[in-house]
Amino acid sequence: MAISRRRFIEATALGGVVASTGYGSTAGKLPTRVLGRTGATVTILAFGSGSRFLMYKEEDKALEALTRALDLGITYVDTAYGYGDGLSEERVGKIMKTRRKGIFLATKVNARNAEKAMRIIEGSLKRLQTDHVDLLHIHSLTDDADLAAVEAKDGVLAAVQKAKDQKMARFIGVTSHTDPRVLAAALDRHEFDCTQMALNAARAGMAKGVSGLDEVHDYSFEATALPVANRKKMGVIAMKIFAQEGLSGRAPADKLIRYSMSLPVTAAVIGMPKLEYIDANIAVAKSFEPMSPTEMKGLSDHIAGEHKLALDRYFYNHIDC
Repeated sequence: MAISRRRFIEATALGGVVASTGYGSTAGKLPTRVLGRTGATVTILAFGSGSRFLMYKEEDKALEALTRALDLGITYVDTAYGYGDGLSEERVGKIMKTRRKGIFLATKVNARNAEKAMRIIEGSLKRLQTDHVDLLHIHSLTDDADLAAVEAKDGVLAAVQKAKDQKMARFIGVTSHTDPRVLAAALDRHEFDCTQMALNAARAGMAKGVSGLDEVHDYSFEATALPVANRKKMGVIAMKIFAQEGLSGRAPADKLIRYSMSLPVTAAVIGMPKLEYIDANIAVAKSFEPMSPTEMKGLSDHIAGEHKLALDRYFYNHIDC
Protein backbone atom coordinates (compact mmCIF):
# COMPACT_ATOMS: atom_id res chain seq x y z
CA MET A 1 0.00 0.00 0.00
CA ALA A 2 1.32 3.46 -0.91
CA ILE A 3 2.32 5.68 1.96
CA SER A 4 2.42 9.45 2.01
CA ARG A 5 5.66 11.43 2.05
CA ARG A 6 4.82 12.59 5.58
CA ARG A 7 4.30 9.02 6.83
CA PHE A 8 7.52 7.93 5.15
CA ILE A 9 9.45 10.68 6.89
CA GLU A 10 7.96 9.74 10.25
CA ALA A 11 8.77 6.06 9.73
CA THR A 12 12.35 6.92 8.75
CA ALA A 13 12.81 9.09 11.83
CA LEU A 14 11.47 6.36 14.13
CA GLY A 15 13.12 3.34 12.60
CA GLY A 16 16.33 4.82 11.29
CA VAL A 17 18.02 3.82 8.05
CA VAL A 18 21.40 2.16 8.04
CA ALA A 19 24.01 3.42 5.58
CA SER A 20 25.12 0.73 3.17
CA THR A 21 26.47 -0.56 -0.06
CA GLY A 22 28.67 0.23 -2.98
CA TYR A 23 28.33 3.09 -5.44
CA GLY A 24 31.19 4.82 -3.61
CA SER A 25 29.54 4.66 -0.22
CA THR A 26 31.23 4.19 3.13
CA ALA A 27 29.62 4.04 6.54
CA GLY A 28 27.98 7.32 7.35
CA LYS A 29 28.59 8.84 3.93
CA LEU A 30 26.39 9.33 0.91
CA PRO A 31 27.09 7.06 -2.05
CA THR A 32 28.79 8.71 -5.01
CA ARG A 33 29.03 8.14 -8.75
CA VAL A 34 31.13 9.55 -11.56
CA LEU A 35 29.33 12.21 -13.62
CA GLY A 36 29.84 10.64 -17.01
CA ARG A 37 32.72 11.81 -19.13
CA THR A 38 33.34 14.82 -16.88
CA GLY A 39 35.18 12.51 -14.50
CA ALA A 40 33.78 14.44 -11.52
CA THR A 41 32.54 12.40 -8.56
CA VAL A 42 29.30 13.58 -6.93
CA THR A 43 26.73 12.26 -4.47
CA ILE A 44 23.78 10.37 -5.92
CA LEU A 45 21.44 12.85 -4.21
CA ALA A 46 21.64 16.47 -5.36
CA PHE A 47 20.14 19.48 -3.62
CA GLY A 48 17.53 21.17 -5.81
CA SER A 49 17.36 24.94 -5.40
CA GLY A 50 14.29 25.59 -7.55
CA SER A 51 10.69 26.27 -6.59
CA ARG A 52 10.88 24.01 -3.52
CA PHE A 53 13.92 25.89 -2.22
CA LEU A 54 12.08 29.17 -2.75
CA MET A 55 9.26 27.84 -0.54
CA TYR A 56 11.52 28.82 2.35
CA LYS A 57 10.14 32.34 2.50
CA GLU A 58 12.60 33.48 5.13
CA GLU A 59 16.14 33.61 3.80
CA ASP A 60 17.73 32.38 7.01
CA LYS A 61 15.60 29.23 6.84
CA ALA A 62 16.67 28.64 3.23
CA LEU A 63 20.32 29.05 4.15
CA GLU A 64 19.84 26.71 7.10
CA ALA A 65 18.38 24.08 4.79
CA LEU A 66 21.23 24.23 2.29
CA THR A 67 23.79 24.24 5.08
CA ARG A 68 22.17 21.16 6.60
CA ALA A 69 22.24 19.34 3.26
CA LEU A 70 25.94 20.08 2.83
CA ASP A 71 26.72 19.17 6.44
CA LEU A 72 25.04 15.80 5.88
CA GLY A 73 27.20 15.10 2.86
CA ILE A 74 25.48 16.31 -0.31
CA THR A 75 28.11 17.60 -2.76
CA TYR A 76 25.94 18.52 -5.78
CA VAL A 77 23.98 21.80 -5.70
CA ASP A 78 21.59 22.65 -8.55
CA THR A 79 20.29 26.18 -9.14
CA ALA A 80 19.36 28.51 -12.02
CA TYR A 81 18.90 32.16 -12.86
CA GLY A 82 15.28 31.36 -13.68
CA TYR A 83 14.57 30.28 -10.11
CA GLY A 84 13.19 33.54 -8.79
CA ASP A 85 15.05 35.72 -11.33
CA GLY A 86 18.33 35.15 -9.54
CA LEU A 87 16.98 34.82 -5.98
CA SER A 88 17.96 31.15 -5.71
CA GLU A 89 21.47 31.92 -6.97
CA GLU A 90 21.81 34.77 -4.46
CA ARG A 91 20.86 32.46 -1.61
CA VAL A 92 23.16 29.68 -2.79
CA GLY A 93 25.95 32.22 -3.23
CA LYS A 94 25.78 33.25 0.42
CA ILE A 95 26.70 29.67 1.32
CA MET A 96 29.16 29.15 -1.55
CA LYS A 97 31.11 32.20 -0.36
CA THR A 98 32.57 30.06 2.42
CA ARG A 99 31.76 26.49 1.29
CA ARG A 100 32.65 26.37 -2.41
CA LYS A 101 35.46 23.84 -2.02
CA GLY A 102 34.34 20.27 -2.67
CA ILE A 103 30.91 21.33 -3.99
CA PHE A 104 29.84 20.58 -7.56
CA LEU A 105 27.84 23.68 -8.46
CA ALA A 106 25.42 23.72 -11.40
CA THR A 107 23.36 26.61 -12.71
CA LYS A 108 21.28 27.27 -15.83
CA VAL A 109 20.65 30.06 -18.32
CA ASN A 110 17.17 30.48 -19.79
CA ALA A 111 17.82 33.20 -22.41
CA ARG A 112 18.03 32.03 -26.03
CA ASN A 113 19.97 34.99 -27.42
CA ALA A 114 23.74 34.65 -26.95
CA GLU A 115 24.36 38.26 -25.91
CA LYS A 116 21.60 38.22 -23.30
CA ALA A 117 22.71 34.76 -22.14
CA MET A 118 26.27 35.99 -21.53
CA ARG A 119 24.96 38.86 -19.38
CA ILE A 120 22.94 36.37 -17.32
CA ILE A 121 25.93 34.02 -16.95
CA GLU A 122 28.15 36.87 -15.77
CA GLY A 123 25.46 37.86 -13.29
CA SER A 124 25.10 34.27 -12.12
CA LEU A 125 28.77 34.13 -11.16
CA LYS A 126 28.39 37.33 -9.15
CA ARG A 127 25.25 36.08 -7.42
CA LEU A 128 26.89 32.72 -6.68
CA GLN A 129 30.04 34.50 -5.39
CA THR A 130 32.37 32.33 -7.45
CA ASP A 131 34.59 32.74 -10.49
CA HIS A 132 33.19 29.63 -12.19
CA VAL A 133 30.48 27.03 -12.00
CA ASP A 134 31.13 23.36 -12.51
CA LEU A 135 28.19 22.88 -14.84
CA LEU A 136 26.29 25.39 -16.96
CA HIS A 137 23.03 24.17 -18.49
CA ILE A 138 20.85 25.57 -21.23
CA HIS A 139 17.62 25.70 -19.25
CA SER A 140 14.40 23.87 -20.16
CA LEU A 141 14.55 22.91 -23.83
CA THR A 142 10.99 22.65 -25.15
CA ASP A 143 10.07 22.10 -28.80
CA ASP A 144 11.62 22.10 -32.28
CA ALA A 145 11.38 25.87 -32.61
CA ASP A 146 13.14 26.28 -29.28
CA LEU A 147 15.95 23.96 -30.35
CA ALA A 148 16.36 25.99 -33.54
CA ALA A 149 16.69 29.16 -31.44
CA VAL A 150 19.26 27.47 -29.21
CA GLU A 151 21.30 26.37 -32.23
CA ALA A 152 21.11 29.68 -34.12
CA LYS A 153 24.33 31.54 -34.90
CA ASP A 154 23.46 34.07 -32.21
CA GLY A 155 21.84 31.48 -29.94
CA VAL A 156 22.53 30.43 -26.37
CA LEU A 157 24.52 27.35 -27.41
CA ALA A 158 27.27 29.64 -28.66
CA ALA A 159 27.19 31.49 -25.32
CA VAL A 160 27.57 28.41 -23.11
CA GLN A 161 30.36 27.13 -25.35
CA LYS A 162 32.10 30.50 -25.00
CA ALA A 163 31.60 30.39 -21.23
CA LYS A 164 33.31 27.00 -21.15
CA ASP A 165 36.16 28.23 -23.34
CA GLN A 166 36.64 31.20 -20.99
CA LYS A 167 36.60 28.89 -17.95
CA MET A 168 33.44 30.45 -16.55
CA ALA A 169 32.09 26.88 -16.57
CA ARG A 170 33.96 23.60 -16.47
CA PHE A 171 31.21 21.69 -18.28
CA ILE A 172 28.05 22.43 -20.26
CA GLY A 173 24.70 20.70 -20.56
CA VAL A 174 21.01 21.03 -21.39
CA THR A 175 17.84 20.28 -19.41
CA SER A 176 14.32 19.33 -20.47
CA HIS A 177 11.05 18.02 -19.08
CA THR A 178 8.89 18.77 -22.13
CA ASP A 179 9.70 16.70 -25.23
CA PRO A 180 12.06 13.71 -25.12
CA ARG A 181 12.36 13.60 -28.90
CA VAL A 182 13.67 17.18 -29.04
CA LEU A 183 16.12 16.60 -26.20
CA ALA A 184 17.37 13.41 -27.88
CA ALA A 185 18.02 15.37 -31.08
CA ALA A 186 19.95 18.05 -29.19
CA LEU A 187 22.06 15.46 -27.37
CA ASP A 188 22.76 13.59 -30.59
CA ARG A 189 23.83 16.68 -32.53
CA HIS A 190 25.97 18.44 -29.93
CA GLU A 191 28.79 17.56 -27.56
CA PHE A 192 27.20 18.35 -24.22
CA ASP A 193 29.02 17.05 -21.15
CA CYS A 194 25.82 16.51 -19.15
CA THR A 195 22.06 16.57 -19.36
CA GLN A 196 19.22 16.81 -16.86
CA MET A 197 15.81 15.32 -17.69
CA ALA A 198 12.51 14.20 -16.19
CA LEU A 199 13.02 10.61 -15.06
CA ASN A 200 10.39 9.23 -12.70
CA ALA A 201 8.48 6.03 -12.10
CA ALA A 202 5.44 7.30 -14.00
CA ARG A 203 7.68 7.95 -17.01
CA ALA A 204 5.99 11.34 -17.15
CA GLY A 205 7.15 14.12 -19.42
CA MET A 206 6.46 12.98 -22.97
CA ALA A 207 3.92 15.33 -24.52
CA LYS A 208 4.58 14.12 -28.07
CA GLY A 209 3.69 10.61 -26.96
CA VAL A 210 0.06 11.52 -26.35
CA SER A 211 -2.23 11.23 -29.36
CA GLY A 212 -5.48 13.06 -29.94
CA LEU A 213 -7.28 9.94 -28.73
CA ASP A 214 -5.39 10.01 -25.43
CA GLU A 215 -3.46 6.93 -26.43
CA VAL A 216 -0.19 6.83 -24.54
CA HIS A 217 2.95 5.70 -26.35
CA ASP A 218 6.33 5.06 -24.77
CA TYR A 219 8.16 8.16 -25.95
CA SER A 220 9.35 8.93 -22.44
CA PHE A 221 12.69 10.52 -21.58
CA GLU A 222 13.72 7.16 -20.17
CA ALA A 223 13.08 5.40 -23.48
CA THR A 224 14.02 8.17 -25.91
CA ALA A 225 16.60 10.64 -24.57
CA LEU A 226 18.37 8.66 -21.85
CA PRO A 227 19.85 6.07 -24.26
CA VAL A 228 21.39 8.85 -26.37
CA ALA A 229 23.00 10.42 -23.31
CA ASN A 230 24.30 7.05 -22.13
CA ARG A 231 25.68 6.21 -25.58
CA LYS A 232 27.62 9.48 -25.60
CA LYS A 233 28.79 8.93 -22.01
CA MET A 234 27.25 12.15 -20.73
CA GLY A 235 26.65 12.76 -17.07
CA VAL A 236 22.90 12.34 -16.49
CA ILE A 237 20.96 14.03 -13.70
CA ALA A 238 17.41 12.85 -13.04
CA MET A 239 14.80 15.46 -12.08
CA LYS A 240 11.03 15.59 -11.43
CA ILE A 241 11.36 12.47 -9.26
CA PHE A 242 8.02 13.21 -7.62
CA ALA A 243 6.63 14.73 -10.85
CA GLN A 244 6.34 18.14 -9.17
CA GLU A 245 4.54 16.40 -6.25
CA GLY A 246 2.13 14.74 -8.71
CA LEU A 247 3.31 11.33 -7.52
CA SER A 248 3.49 12.11 -3.81
CA GLY A 249 1.27 9.64 -1.98
CA ARG A 250 0.87 7.50 -5.12
CA ALA A 251 3.75 5.26 -4.09
CA PRO A 252 6.19 5.15 -1.16
CA ALA A 253 8.55 8.11 -1.35
CA ASP A 254 11.61 5.91 -0.93
CA LYS A 255 10.57 3.76 -3.88
CA LEU A 256 10.10 6.78 -6.13
CA ILE A 257 13.61 7.95 -5.25
CA ARG A 258 15.07 4.46 -5.63
CA TYR A 259 13.43 4.06 -9.05
CA SER A 260 15.14 7.13 -10.46
CA MET A 261 18.46 6.31 -8.81
CA SER A 262 18.30 2.78 -10.26
CA LEU A 263 18.32 4.13 -13.81
CA PRO A 264 21.69 4.63 -15.59
CA VAL A 265 22.10 8.13 -14.13
CA THR A 266 24.63 9.80 -11.89
CA ALA A 267 22.36 11.65 -9.49
CA ALA A 268 18.78 12.58 -8.69
CA VAL A 269 18.13 16.25 -7.96
CA ILE A 270 15.30 16.80 -5.50
CA GLY A 271 13.81 19.93 -4.01
CA MET A 272 13.44 19.67 -0.24
CA PRO A 273 11.23 22.43 1.20
CA LYS A 274 11.44 21.15 4.79
CA LEU A 275 14.40 20.11 6.92
CA GLU A 276 12.80 16.72 7.58
CA TYR A 277 12.68 16.07 3.83
CA ILE A 278 16.43 16.59 3.69
CA ASP A 279 16.95 14.05 6.48
CA ALA A 280 14.57 11.53 4.91
CA ASN A 281 15.99 11.77 1.39
CA ILE A 282 19.55 11.48 2.64
CA ALA A 283 18.54 8.37 4.60
CA VAL A 284 17.16 6.82 1.41
CA ALA A 285 20.33 7.66 -0.51
CA LYS A 286 22.57 6.25 2.20
CA SER A 287 20.68 2.96 2.24
CA PHE A 288 20.31 2.81 -1.54
CA GLU A 289 19.97 -0.60 -3.13
CA PRO A 290 19.18 -0.74 -6.86
CA MET A 291 15.73 -1.95 -7.83
CA SER A 292 15.56 -4.99 -10.05
CA PRO A 293 14.12 -4.50 -13.56
CA THR A 294 11.06 -6.46 -12.47
CA GLU A 295 10.53 -4.25 -9.43
CA MET A 296 10.95 -1.12 -11.52
CA LYS A 297 8.47 -2.29 -14.12
CA GLY A 298 5.97 -3.24 -11.45
CA LEU A 299 6.15 0.18 -9.82
CA SER A 300 5.94 2.00 -13.14
CA ASP A 301 3.01 -0.08 -14.38
CA HIS A 302 1.22 0.48 -11.09
CA ILE A 303 1.26 4.27 -11.21
CA ALA A 304 1.76 5.20 -14.86
CA GLY A 305 -1.63 4.17 -16.19
CA GLU A 306 -3.58 6.28 -13.74
CA HIS A 307 -1.38 9.37 -13.58
CA LYS A 308 0.85 9.57 -16.64
CA LEU A 309 -1.48 11.30 -19.06
CA ALA A 310 -2.33 14.16 -16.70
CA LEU A 311 1.32 14.58 -15.76
CA ASP A 312 2.42 14.66 -19.41
CA ARG A 313 -0.05 17.43 -20.10
CA TYR A 314 1.11 19.28 -16.99
CA PHE A 315 4.78 19.11 -17.92
CA TYR A 316 4.07 20.29 -21.46
CA ASN A 317 2.95 23.64 -20.04
CA HIS A 318 5.04 23.66 -16.85
CA ILE A 319 7.54 26.48 -16.36
CA ASP A 320 10.56 25.19 -14.48
CA CYS A 321 10.99 27.93 -11.88
